[in-house]
Amino acid sequence: MPESQSLPALQLKKREERRLHAGHLWVYSNEVDTKVTPLKGFEAGQAIRVLASNGELLGTGYVNPQSLICARLLNTFNSKPADAEFFESGIRHALALRERTYVGPYYRLIYADSDFLPGLVVDRYGEVLVIQITTAGMEALREIIIAALQAVLAPAGILLRNDSSMRSLEGLESYVEKIGEVPDEVVVREDGLEFQVSLTAGQKTGWFYDQRDNRRRLARYVKNARVLDVFSYVGGWGLHAAQYGAAAVTCVDTSADAVQHIQDNASRNGFADKVSTLQGDAFECLRELRDSQQIFDVIILDPPAFIKRRKDEEAGLQAYRRINELAMQLLADEGVLVSASCSFHLDEAALQRMLTRSAHSAKKHLQLLERGKQGVDHPVHPAMPETEYLKALFCRLYR
Repeated sequence: MPESQSLPALQLKKREERRLHAGHLWVYSNEVDTKVTPLKGFEAGQAIRVLASNGELLGTGYVNPQSLICARLLNTFNSKPADAEFFESGIRHALALRERTYVGPYYRLIYADSDFLPGLVVDRYGEVLVIQITTAGMEALREIIIAALQAVLAPAGILLRNDSSMRSLEGLESYVEKIGEVPDEVVVREDGLEFQVSLTAGQKTGWFYDQRDNRRRLARYVKNARVLDVFSYVGGWGLHAAQYGAAAVTCVDTSADAVQHIQDNASRNGFADKVSTLQGDAFECLRELRDSQQIFDVIILDPPAFIKRRKDEEAGLQAYRRINELAMQLLADEGVLVSASCSFHLDEAALQRMLTRSAHSAKKHLQLLERGKQGVDHPVHPAMPETEYLKALFCRLYR
């Protein structure tokens, strides 16, 4: 990495400078003064300086002229380029937060922009790290990032799970690569439970740390309850319900591999007699349960993002409405519905309105009991609403 003064410059239009001064880390192509610094003069992933219209240095980062977000700042208000020292310092700052708030080494270590490392996600599974790189700039810095993680944490192995669809938006190919000792499966320890998960074949990086605090909230609702965990994956919510005293837990997932993991994890934790599974499409499974007149005291809906892009908003909202209405039809009087969404484009107010209307259609009263968010290992960047995406509404319904 060259010294900052030798880095090429990307100059902004005057009207965009206030946003950068507020700490925003993204630069869109229409914010660049292309008369002074044409975007076609840069290569994807190239290190740059970002300048105000008067030539003042706003920071250093990287550029990708092929992307709508054409530049991202790494060192804001700093002339130092992103080198090994920069990444080691950033990793130590991120690690300090996680070690302060979690007992064991199981958490999201780096949450991209919120940890001031845009384009980089790192999850920690004990002695193994899983990395996801989603931008050309971070891909160009890959070896420096790996060396910095090894210097700070000395992991036994690192898995590069670079198969996210977001990479295609940056013109990057997908790949999966192991460095050191990386088993295909690891055990995640959370709140006294153990979950075996697949790092190479599982969803995302293998586990969903973001719902940890919300899973703990189940404790006050599930004692002696009949619990339905929909979109269960490997049983995160369901096994917590069993641990907190549920009488019976049914876990639903479309994946045969996930269902096998649920069964194995139930046995591992001593809940094989409490936990049953259903494999199939969630909507179809709920209809079959309704038609067979099954009733549950607590139902958890933790679906994948039905709204991944703004253009999917209408269809995605209908999917959220349908799955929640089906769940309400299976819920006992005075039952508790936990309705979650990881779709950024469905904000909490819209989720709440949808639940209110669905309850009205079911001729039920709805009480909102708790609002859950993502855990502290997914901190929110105050100038970037995109980093606050997870909602979990705990509701009580009765006639």
